[in-house]
Amino acid sequence: MYKVRVILDVEEDVIRTLVVDEHQTLEKLHIQIANAFGFDGNEMASFYTSDNGWNQGEEIPLFNMSETGVGLSMTTCILNEILPHQNDKLIYVYDFLEMWTFYVEVIEKTEEKISETKIILSVGDVPKEAPNKVFESDKIVDDFDSEFNDSFNDFDNIDDIDFDKY
Repeated sequence: MYKVRVILDVEEDVIRTLVVDEHQTLEKLHIQIANAFGFDGNEMASFYTSDNGWNQGEEIPLFNMSETGVGLSMTTCILNEILPHQNDKLIYVYDFLEMWTFYVEVIEKTEEKISETKIILSVGDVPKEAPNKVFESDKIVDDFDSEFNDSFNDFDNIDDIDFDKY
C-alpha cells in the first residue's frame, strides 16, 4: 500500500492524500487523482518523472504515442515500478487545454494490502478555472541572435532584404 500526496499547483492549498494499491497502473492512478479533485478523468493527461527538485523528466502519456508501439504509457506502467521508493515524485498534467498541474509524491509505503483506493486527507477546494500558466524560456531570442551573429537583423525594412542572397 502507498500513501500518495497530490498537490494541485494553485495559489491556495488544494491537497489530497490517497491510499492506493502499489501494484496498480498509472492509468488507474490518473483516474483516481482526477476523481479526487472533482474531474471526470476523460481528458488527455500525462505523468512526468521528476527529481527531488520537481524538475520535469520523461513523459508517460495516457496512450502509447510511439511510432514503433513500444513507448511508455500509463496502461503499461505499474506504480511501484515507476515510484519504487518513499519520497519518489511525479508531475501530473490533466487536460492539456486547461493545464491542471499536480505534484504527486509517495509519502509512505507499507506491506498492508488494500482492496480499494481511499482519500484519507482532503484540504482546500479546486478553483473553478485553471490558473494561467506562463511558459518562459531563458533568453531564447538572444541565444538565436548570437548563434547567427545578428545577420537577420541587419535591415530596417523587410523591403531591404535581398531574398536571392539567401
